[in-house]
Amino acid sequence: MSGVIHGVGLGPGAQDLMSVRADRLIRGARHVAYFRKAGRPGQARRIVDGMIDPQAVEIPMEYPVTTEIPLSDPRYNEALSAFYADCTDRLDDLAAQGHDVVILCEGDPFFYGSFMHLHSRLKAPVRVVPGITGMSGAWTASGTPITWGDDVLTVLTATLPEEELTRRIRDTDALVVMKIGRNLAKLRRAVDAAGRQGDAHLVEYATMADQRITPLTQAEDVTAYFSILLIHGKGRRP
Repeated sequence: MSGVIHGVGLGPGAQDLMSVRADRLIRGARHVAYFRKAGRPGQARRIVDGMIDPQAVEIPMEYPVTTEIPLSDPRYNEALSAFYADCTDRLDDLAAQGHDVVILCEGDPFFYGSFMHLHSRLKAPVRVVPGITGMSGAWTASGTPITWGDDVLTVLTATLPEEELTRRIRDTDALVVMKIGRNLAKLRRAVDAAGRQGDAHLVEYATMADQRITPLTQAEDVTAYFSILLIHGKGRRP
């Protein structure tokens, strides 16, 4: 019988915010795969530290590029496409041999994650375990509801062009911006141009031990990997 590939959502980063199903699958897994940058342990692997059986086979999938090539360069998609194809072949081979594989996914597997690029290619049976998204962890950490009444919530990635960011920030009530990284200066300019600078907060490492919440006006120009920008809605209330 074919093995099953499990895409398991880890949630925002705290082990006790994983689902019971995710915990069970990770602790019982004989094959565990996860993405990482070359030479680094990887964020997903760090989150589950101490949960994986010492006898389990670990399968690190190392990105060939991250920020070395601009997103607009055709070589970027070519390199990643080949990488995802290679990873898929390896996972399908394991499944064909009857092995189940757990793929560790930060946040939710179907929300801005690398797992989606495997899911669309895999031939083996796939089951997905949802996880609490990073943005949910961020607005919960802020201690303030992200939306009220009829507020419109917009989710953006900071990789968008500055003009597009400005337009969408200006047109929404509540805002979440992900994938900030090296784009913080651009995002800061867009928030300023939209007239929302006084409402914006940067949440880093939400739900984790080193969680930090900073007004955007006071934030430094280098952000942590787990960084999300929030603007809370102020809509209709009883």
